[in-house]
Amino acid sequence: MDIQTLKSNVEKQIEPLQKETDKIAEINQAKVLDSFQKNHVSDQHFNPSTGYGYDDEGRDTLERVYADVFHTEDALVRPQIISGTHAISTALFGVLRPGDELIYITGSPYDTLEEIVGIKGSGKGSLKEFQIGFQAIPLTEEKEVDVDAVKAAITTKTKMIGIQRSKGYADRRSFSIAKIAEMIQMLRTINPELIIFVDNCYGEFVELQEPTDVGADLIAGSLIKNPGGGLAKIGGYIAGKKI
Repeated sequence: MDIQTLKSNVEKQIEPLQKETDKIAEINQAKVLDSFQKNHVSDQHFNPSTGYGYDDEGRDTLERVYADVFHTEDALVRPQIISGTHAISTALFGVLRPGDELIYITGSPYDTLEEIVGIKGSGKGSLKEFQIGFQAIPLTEEKEVDVDAVKAAITTKTKMIGIQRSKGYADRRSFSIAKIAEMIQMLRTINPELIIFVDNCYGEFVELQEPTDVGADLIAGSLIKNPGGGLAKIGGYIAGKKI
């Protein structure tokens, strides 16, 4: 088989997937444009900022756009957030207090978060130093959430549940919105007061819904990845419910 024939055969095989991907992209683009129109985004919002903390119309409008797109009550979108790890860390420290516990139900988080939670390094400045507990529940052999282990691990100290949407460096598939919805439904039956946080890095706009559409309380991600469209060199976001 020559290379051109092989190319044609492969293109025919992946054509349905390409059409589905194009459909998702068009719908999500329309969703973003609708939010731009709703918030009256215009050229004035692209004026450079003086850095003064109040009444930065461009920044405030951008955050309303993100909140609309992710269907959340509020959003924080800043170039000062330098990475996904920084965004996640900010979300964790913003919600958790001494005596609380964070449980990751999708196995160990990214290695860049290990020093943040305190399972690696000196522990200085980590959740552990602030007496905030952490544990990660390994996935089953089938690479699914271990429901029984999660139920056994949750106690009255458990305030937040962490879900890593992307596979990262793990040997598993990234979790779909449908799978995340199942996880959230399961967690709500255990304790409806749990704060459910989703690390949304690499997951934005790849499906028609986001974790916040299926019950997640808080999400965070990096503008260097999907939301930045390959253009942003820095930045991150946090979106979710107001506490």
